[in-house]
Amino acid sequence: KWRIVFPDNGRQWKDWKQASVFYSGNRIQTTKYTWLTFLPQNLFEQFHRLGNLYFFFLVVLNWFPQVEVFHKEITMLPLIVVLLASMIKDAIEDHRKYLFDKTINFSKTRVYDK
Repeated sequence: KWRIVFPDNGRQWKDWKQASVFYSGNRIQTTKYTWLTFLPQNLFEQFHRLGNLYFFFLVVLNWFPQVEVFHKEITMLPLIVVLLASMIKDAIEDHRKYLFDKTINFSKTRVYDK
């Protein structure tokens, strides 16, 4: 989206009202996730990594009795550990971004007017 700036000369008041519907806020948001999108979006990002796909392929392959080498649970353990560690790291990082955004958005500002 483009940002529209209107001069304060009174002629564009109608245009400003129409544009302010799309650009109503001036807050900063650098977080990636919400409570609802964290798990699916994080898993989607995790499985874009080649190592995680490799371990997932081994887990799926090990569910077939013809090619089973280890127990199914033992094969899933490395993948689960790596995914949980990455999820916890991403959640902590995103929460820190949220707190920083909150302090920036609620900080006092000085507005200069004519």
